[in-house]
Amino acid sequence: MIENDAFLRALRREPTPHTPVWLMRQAGRYLPEYNVTRRKAGSFMALATNPDLATEVTLQPLARYPLDAAILFSDILTIPDAMGLGLSFAEGEGPRFARTASDEAAIRALAVPDLAKLDYVFAAVAQIKRELHGRVPLIGFSGSPFTLACYMIEGRSSVDFATVRKMAYARPELLAQLTAVNTHAVVAYLNEQIAHGVDAVMIFDTWGGLLPAEAYRHFSLAPMREIIAQLAPGADGRPIPSIVFTKGGGAWLDEIAACGASGVGLDWTVDLATARAAVGSRVALQGNLDPLALLTDPATVARMAAAVVRAAGPAPGHIFNLGHGIVPGTPPDHVAALVEAVHGASREHRAVA
Repeated sequence: MIENDAFLRALRREPTPHTPVWLMRQAGRYLPEYNVTRRKAGSFMALATNPDLATEVTLQPLARYPLDAAILFSDILTIPDAMGLGLSFAEGEGPRFARTASDEAAIRALAVPDLAKLDYVFAAVAQIKRELHGRVPLIGFSGSPFTLACYMIEGRSSVDFATVRKMAYARPELLAQLTAVNTHAVVAYLNEQIAHGVDAVMIFDTWGGLLPAEAYRHFSLAPMREIIAQLAPGADGRPIPSIVFTKGGGAWLDEIAACGASGVGLDWTVDLATARAAVGSRVALQGNLDPLALLTDPATVARMAAAVVRAAGPAPGHIFNLGHGIVPGTPPDHVAALVEAVHGASREHRAVA
């Protein structure tokens, strides 16, 4: 039994006493205690691949704030690293692969990785679940097949992922093959996380919004739909709750809502009230405060958080989150103000609804 199951209930569009809140990158560089652990590890990869340290940083934000869910501390690029592409993180530069999958030979050589190479992730899931003692649910996650392909082809992060987009136009069959391999890998990866105890899963489609509509449907949405259809049931035997988040995907909200996921993440460019009116009876919605709002002041943060709660309305099925991850310079006390405002404003909203 989970003591605070508001997050799971909201994903199932069941009534909750307050709007549940968790935050993308809630365990990260804005927290002093995270930076202490990161220095102890010596590198990001050493931190992410050590189950003890990954557990430690996963739980750090829950020690500070009354959040309604924990999210596994890991990285979306664990799968291509296990495929042999050689992931590393240069300070201040983000992820980098030693090898790319940018030509026909490299793509055709790829295969679903041996999950034993990702044992450190599953060991962390099991350890986090034990140390949570049923307080809140644990979210597992993966990158979307297309977003993984973006990094695998470019070899690093990019402003526009031009090489990937050119491949979508000139060699669509190659990109389709890469996303197909990634789809099978993500299914296996998420199902192993479920087997080790996660209570919900999220697919981060960070770069799907770069594509034109038809390419998005083919290379991003269709693979995510296939993944969701193949997810194993949760520990309670019910379908595992799932969330998909396409940053920049607001124009395709109706199609995303029909992909089979329990919830749809929204970035801050989407009007939440309009989205709730359009699809809120079919799926839960998650979001969608601009992360930069947290760089203002506690009073502004509280005011803007309450506005998001009001926009979502009183009906079940809203999870408060940011429209993307917390930025590193966010003051921790601003996050405290945010969580307090979401819980307080939503309780008041329910009382008068």
